[in-house]
Amino acid sequence: MQSKSRIHADPSLYQEVYDHFDRIPDSLVLLIFNKLADVRSLGRCSAVSKRFNSLVPMVHDLYVKIDRVLSVDCDADEALSLSSSKPRNIFTHLLKLMLFAILKPFHNFQNNNGGNKPLLPQVSHHSPAQVLKNFTHVRNLRIELPAGDVGTEDGVFLKWRAEFGSTLQNCVILGGTRMERRPASVNREGSVEDNGSIPEAFYTNGGLKLRVVWTISSLIAASTRHYLLRQIIKDHRTLRSLVLTDADGQGTLTMGAEQLKEFREKPLAASASSNRTQVPASNMKLRYAPYLELPDGTGMQGATLVAIKPAGEGTASCGNSSKKESDTLICGTFDGPYQAAVKALAKRRTYLLEMNGF
Repeated sequence: MQSKSRIHADPSLYQEVYDHFDRIPDSLVLLIFNKLADVRSLGRCSAVSKRFNSLVPMVHDLYVKIDRVLSVDCDADEALSLSSSKPRNIFTHLLKLMLFAILKPFHNFQNNNGGNKPLLPQVSHHSPAQVLKNFTHVRNLRIELPAGDVGTEDGVFLKWRAEFGSTLQNCVILGGTRMERRPASVNREGSVEDNGSIPEAFYTNGGLKLRVVWTISSLIAASTRHYLLRQIIKDHRTLRSLVLTDADGQGTLTMGAEQLKEFREKPLAASASSNRTQVPASNMKLRYAPYLELPDGTGMQGATLVAIKPAGEGTASCGNSSKKESDTLICGTFDGPYQAAVKALAKRRTYLLEMNGF
């Protein structure tokens, strides 16, 4: 008699399939998101799952890259989302408004309060203030504009860094009339003997006027950026660090925890002529070298360093300790070969200038 065999199903097939990724604690997922930082990538992550969608708004390190600039002619709050066809001054147009276009990743960012309603309105472009509105724990924020604000002639080098509270606290500007890979033996600016002083030709050939233009343009760019951060700072009281820079690396505005606190507590003085923060009356220290050779072999012609502080701060009455603090601040402003340029210029003779507020 033929034996009968029975076929039994594998019990493991009845067991519920378990996603091991769910075993990763929220704290570790948030750590990964904070390392990611990029707001667009986080927007895509928020569309992956309900869990990710609930965790993304809790990220505290964010990086926002602006791809496009939408021109506007309205007050700064509206400027973050609206465009205008009204004619405008070209200089104001370039400097005034840069923070305005994050594209679509956050269309998939769902509202945790229920339903499939997106956290952001379905519009073509979002301002940083709109995109960041739903992040509730932002501590460190870095925003990058598509380009520098100050137009320069070909070959001219210009770099600035400014710190703000409720108004300008300090600004350091490094510039050169020409950058070259190999030291040039001819046609150097200030080809006269370099004795550490500014040559007479500097005053007569437009050299000083050019540096004044660099200084004013950089301060206008910095104060415009500062003014446009009002809504972001107001919405995110957890902010401890805020950096606004550009893809060209031309200018950087920074605000630390104490400066952000001051911004919230003291009224911001707006310029009467445009949408920017008023620049206070300031003292400037100018240092100049006809030619500097940097550690990477690059030569900088007409190298100029300008350090700016509001009038009444860091005066001579503060003594040597204040001067050392000022020199330390200046030398730590830029990195790489530009730090070497700043250190070399900091040893040069200092020329004091005064500037009215504007």
